[in-house]
Amino acid sequence: MSPRTTSRYAGCLAAAAVLLLGGTACTDDPNSVAAQAKAGDQKGYVSGDGAVETIPEADRAEPVELSGELLDGTAWDSATARGDVLVVNVWGSWCAPCVAEAPDLQKVWSELEAERAPVRFVGINFREDPARGAAFAKKAGMTYPSLSDEESGGVLILALQGKAPTVPTTLVLDREGRIAARVNGPVSASTLRGLVDDVVGT
Repeated sequence: MSPRTTSRYAGCLAAAAVLLLGGTACTDDPNSVAAQAKAGDQKGYVSGDGAVETIPEADRAEPVELSGELLDGTAWDSATARGDVLVVNVWGSWCAPCVAEAPDLQKVWSELEAERAPVRFVGINFREDPARGAAFAKKAGMTYPSLSDEESGGVLILALQGKAPTVPTTLVLDREGRIAARVNGPVSASTLRGLVDDVVGT
């Protein structure tokens, strides 16, 4: 097996392990997340139900480490956000709930930025060509950066410690980089703001 084939095979295994959706990103299943991302038509997609999970400080796992290329090709590392609360949103322009929640995320980010709150935002554009993701981000008026999962080969999703089984998923990391809260599915502005304020206050 060539190094290139081995690399692609490893990427398939990683995607399968993380998504846990019954099918894998490396099958021809038209209902898989990867197939829907490739189709890009937003038809038949089922995301999480918006369930909210908060994690007590004593029960939080190790810090999440994220690094890679943003959609504009520049480098980004979560180490630069240490000391601030970090909101991580996993999205794709092919995912209808992601499109629907984008204005809410931008609203909260704009409010927090105006307040000079100790909060940072970063998206993870899931299984999508960076140019396509960047075009959507510009159209949607997203002013916070997004990492390209496509360029990372799925490593970014693995770094989320199994907490992003569906798209969209929003995580709130505390000042140490540990996952403090999660919304599995689309998030509203009021829910996100409440979660962020709670983590900022701890």
